[in-house]
Amino acid sequence: MGGLRPKSGLNRMAVARRGCLPRGSILGLLGLVLATATAWDVASLYCSFSSFCECDFRPDLPGLECDLAQHLAGQHLAKALVGKSLKAFIQNPAPSKPLVLSLHGWTGTGKSYVSSLLAQYLFRGGLRSPHVHHFSPIIHFPHPSHIEQYKKELKSWVQGNLTACGRSLFLFDEVDKLPPGLMEVLQPFLGPSWVVYGTNYRKAIFIFISNTGGEQINQVALEAWRSHRDREEISLQELEPAVSRAVLDNPHCKWLLAVWQHGGTPDRCCGTLPPTPAASCAPLYPQ
Repeated sequence: MGGLRPKSGLNRMAVARRGCLPRGSILGLLGLVLATATAWDVASLYCSFSSFCECDFRPDLPGLECDLAQHLAGQHLAKALVGKSLKAFIQNPAPSKPLVLSLHGWTGTGKSYVSSLLAQYLFRGGLRSPHVHHFSPIIHFPHPSHIEQYKKELKSWVQGNLTACGRSLFLFDEVDKLPPGLMEVLQPFLGPSWVVYGTNYRKAIFIFISNTGGEQINQVALEAWRSHRDREEISLQELEPAVSRAVLDNPHCKWLLAVWQHGGTPDRCCGTLPPTPAASCAPLYPQ
């Protein structure tokens, strides 16, 4: 796909040569390669339109909940939202839209840790799985002037990998540093349509990590402390207006509001969820 090379198992292929193989071995190897390629094409086609293709998706929700409880201290809202959204999404055999999670908070609050745990407990290969795709603005989108090229490459990469496996995870780090307008190319994949560009994408998972809203989250936590309230008493209703406003004011992130609203009027952060949660924003506090 040109210059876009997200960190995934697809890019870790090593080939070793130890002399020449006999002709029979070469023919046998060629047959194996052709058979493998044919099988991959059939599997990709099957995964594109079948609701039963799971690739290496092996969710372990009890293990994830246990790990979050032991190692993610003081983040009751994030743990509750992530757990509830994942459980509802995974237990639905035919979701109408992909799962979208956006994690907000200052650096060091655990956003990257949560995303790595999600990959670890959802896919057999964890972050090394060929179906987990990790994007960084510094590595993959460093030049704002190339945004049109990035849009084409990003759309092609997402579409191609969803064609290969509908159970794919796309992780976008530091979305507040992405070139403005880049992520809008993903909106067709995040909405309620059943098929986009001939690709079945309803079982995909998109995770967006952002520092946007971190200052507002910290302010709410500080006011709670001054009022002698426990951190666990802070509700989502206290946080969502401030986080929504911060996202709306950030040209790099305001497209997220439309995602939270599933194409509706973007005016709230996490409160307007469908009965089966398909989009959630999880605030994380400073420790």
